Amino acid sequence: MTIVGFHASHEQLPPARLLRAVQLAEGAGFDAAMCSDHFAPWSVRQGESGFAWSWLGAAMQATRLPFGVVTAPGQRYHPTLTAQATATLASMFPGRFWAALGSGEAINEHVTGEPFPPKEERDARLRETVDVIRRLLRGEEVTTDGLVHVDRARIWSLPDVPPPLIIAAVSAETARDGAEWADGLITVDQPRGTLRDVVAAYRDAGGQGPTAVQVHLSWAPTEEEARAIAHEQWRSGLVPAPLAWELDTPQAFDERTADATPDDVARTVQVSADPARHLEKLAELAELGFDRIYLHHVGTEQDAFIDTFGEHVLPALKAVGR
Repeated sequence: MTIVGFHASHEQLPPARLLRAVQLAEGAGFDAAMCSDHFAPWSVRQGESGFAWSWLGAAMQATRLPFGVVTAPGQRYHPTLTAQATATLASMFPGRFWAALGSGEAINEHVTGEPFPPKEERDARLRETVDVIRRLLRGEEVTTDGLVHVDRARIWSLPDVPPPLIIAAVSAETARDGAEWADGLITVDQPRGTLRDVVAAYRDAGGQGPTAVQVHLSWAPTEEEARAIAHEQWRSGLVPAPLAWELDTPQAFDERTADATPDDVARTVQVSADPARHLEKLAELAELGFDRIYLHHVGTEQDAFIDTFGEHVLPALKAVGR
């Protein structure tokens, strides 16, 4: 059975509306939920960016779903803070929380005033932060003096079982690097050959645990509406890596994609008014072997999407897979 999750987009909905949406998603049959930890939205048009960690506590109390967060320890968060936040959620909600760790993006990390390091240094820093977090979650007292500095840190409120820490990877190289330490892999929807390469790189390097994929999609009662929603809300997805990691304001993303057309956006967002068409594309991901598929409807109105997919997509999609 494939686990089908709901992606809660802090960049697009105010926290209270997002909480209601995830409650509706649970009622409609979604198995799980996740969110990304952003300081700023991708576009001025999106206009929101609630604090993921406090929202997670409320959402996990308000539902019975397992939750995950994609976050970047090392600059905006010292790894001791990430470890403490992770330990608290895992202690309060045993077996229901995971954290995906990545090397960060300038749009979120520049706010500290510190230089945003080049990718090679960010990757090395991530590896150090993972080691710090894992040791703290085991109850150790930690002192380090590398790219990350820690002085006699200890987490006092620990869960009985440390939560999974998984690698957030877009490229095969990052997936391969994360296989050494990760309890699983999460990536984003890409051309099928690229997805195969990402998963293969992770597995071939010894990566264990479940694989998950986040899918950006746009549904509406008409094709024209679905295309308009994607174009208005998610044209930032056209900015390619590594530039997407380096732009540091929503305005910069808007300027970079100002001339994008609906056809351009439809190449990076799964757009259709037909739930059966969405199901067909999502089933391909389950058949590739992804254990978990998280659906992100890129519109700001979630109710109709949740109801429609709960009735016409989720039952069949859950039945696909290994």
